[in-house]
Amino acid sequence: MAETSKTTLGTRISTAISSAKDEMHASANPDSSKAADQAARTSGGRRPRRARLRLTRVDPWSVMKTAFLLSVAFGIVTVVAVTIVWGVLGMAGVWDSVNQMVETVVGTSESESTFDVTSYLGMSRVLGFTMLVAVIDVVLLTAMATLGAFLYNMAAALLGGIEVTLAEDEG
Repeated sequence: MAETSKTTLGTRISTAISSAKDEMHASANPDSSKAADQAARTSGGRRPRRARLRLTRVDPWSVMKTAFLLSVAFGIVTVVAVTIVWGVLGMAGVWDSVNQMVETVVGTSESESTFDVTSYLGMSRVLGFTMLVAVIDVVLLTAMATLGAFLYNMAAALLGGIEVTLAEDEG
């Protein structure tokens, strides 16, 4: 009984692998007869339409606008995340622990001035630095994406671009 189930499982696996192989070949070459047979079997007789397209040019202005909006969103997320982390660290008492540890290591007494980490790294200072980094990131990411679009257009002019096969949904 166990031997029969193993054979059946092995047969099912090999059948699934061969059908996946046929489907992969059909997707790679939609004009072949195997592709038509595979499409007819999977879609109940109706073959999904396929189109082979080549991406030869990307509009740099469109890339720049999209990259700008995405990098602004990334900058906002960065500022909000730093604010939340800073607040959580403050509420958890991390800054008080750092102050006590520095006083212990340095060995200051109560009469001398005490160390306060937030006077050096206050929330306003950290958020200001975070906003500066976010603005620089917006400028750099936008410029790099636009430059990438120009470089892709030059490479596509030489090599022909990226070939994409699009298929219609079966359902």
